[in-house]
Amino acid sequence: MSLVPFDDRDGWIWLDGQFVAWREAKVHVLTHGLHYASSVFEGERMYGGEIYKLTEHTQRLFQSAEILDFEIPFTVAEIDQACKDTCAKNGLTDAYVRPIAWRGSEMIGVSAQQTKIHVAIAVWDWPSYFKPEERAKGIRMCWAKYKRPSPESEPVHAKASGLYMICTISKHAAEKAGYTDAMMLDYRGYVAESTGSNVFFVKDGVLHTPTPDCFLNGITRQSVIALARSKGVEIVERHIKPEELSTFSECFVVGTAAEVTPVAEIGEYSFTPGKLSLELMEDYSRLVRRELVPA
Repeated sequence: MSLVPFDDRDGWIWLDGQFVAWREAKVHVLTHGLHYASSVFEGERMYGGEIYKLTEHTQRLFQSAEILDFEIPFTVAEIDQACKDTCAKNGLTDAYVRPIAWRGSEMIGVSAQQTKIHVAIAVWDWPSYFKPEERAKGIRMCWAKYKRPSPESEPVHAKASGLYMICTISKHAAEKAGYTDAMMLDYRGYVAESTGSNVFFVKDGVLHTPTPDCFLNGITRQSVIALARSKGVEIVERHIKPEELSTFSECFVVGTAAEVTPVAEIGEYSFTPGKLSLELMEDYSRLVRRELVPA
């Protein structure tokens, strides 16, 4: 498959309040965000000209920045509008939207009090995170080597770039072994999340999902819980032991990129995409395209 590098594309990127030609949107090699991961980001999707849960995503971007001890030099409303304007500038009505904020190059030590805060927004066409044929039959996952750390070890509720290092390592290992993704445990040994999405399990018509106490309570996760409750489905948020997976009949992962994707296998455990998983996958698709009015 031919790869189109992300630094060599046509289009426009919103950078610090101005539109910059895609290939000219650059930062210096001594940018603090590159060396010390002092950056936060969001992943959003536009469907039919509207970015799903835009303000919720922007608010989380600001909250993540605050957790990392820096202040975004724009308002939530300004970033919301910039996201919309960037999609329009690039002629896209269905797109993936990536806002990111980071510390600049004024200081390059651990202490970076005087760095300028930069913000960029890029948008591009990204139809599906997983291949359509994989989604239809359920993706295969292995167990990740690394675990989600304790809230006492890192800022687990920020969508911070540095927290994804172990996700990249784990997903690479999974793909090299012939799997689509990897499931991560938390520091206590409970099931946590995949490398880029939250997870749900089905048992006797009840949805079970890990308590997000050391990882992000995803915006898609919250949407799916609301959808399930509107259908009268019981939701149980709790700590789930890996060995419990043998008692679940269905499994699916959710996220802005993943949307709702059934899972056929996690390590030694197998699942069959069933009625509830497929219904929620369809309901979510209709919801984000404004074909389903939330209850």
